[in-house]
Amino acid sequence: FFNFYAGICSALKLTVPSHTIHGIEGQPLHLTVDYNFNATASEIQIIWLFEKSQSNPKYLLGSVNQSVVPDLEYQHKFTLIPPNASLRINPLHISDEGNYIVKVNVRGNGTIAASQKIQVAVDVPVTKPTVHTEPSSGVVEYVGNITLKCTVDRGTRVDYQWMKNGKHLHAGPNYIFS
Repeated sequence: FFNFYAGICSALKLTVPSHTIHGIEGQPLHLTVDYNFNATASEIQIIWLFEKSQSNPKYLLGSVNQSVVPDLEYQHKFTLIPPNASLRINPLHISDEGNYIVKVNVRGNGTIAASQKIQVAVDVPVTKPTVHTEPSSGVVEYVGNITLKCTVDRGTRVDYQWMKNGKHLHAGPNYIFS
């Protein structure tokens, strides 16, 4: 599962995933956040923000004592999951890749606050590869060359590996990769 780390500010402990969270385009994604504190609370506020690189954070939603106040632009996409501070993103799009910031404020005798940042990467499933041959007949004489081109229409973080009879091919005098 995930490794967790905690940010401690006064008596408030906020626990979030410690590594980049990968989600799949078009699927829901849960950002699991827990908090606890050793004080008496009259009010608990949760705020979620989203930031892309080189842009100001955008307000997504917030809550006071579990009463949620969404940004109207995003109200159908982001959901707060009580009783903790977890966020549900549904559906996930490429544009949702970036940093999510959660801030928890607890008011009692005084106010204690903690915030954490969660990095989200969005993966697009790889489509079935297409292989083209040149010459198109795929037939060459003993001295001729054949070029095989493999492409995919969609997908993130795509790696290509050529195999022959179930064994990986490596560059050499007979095989050139580009």
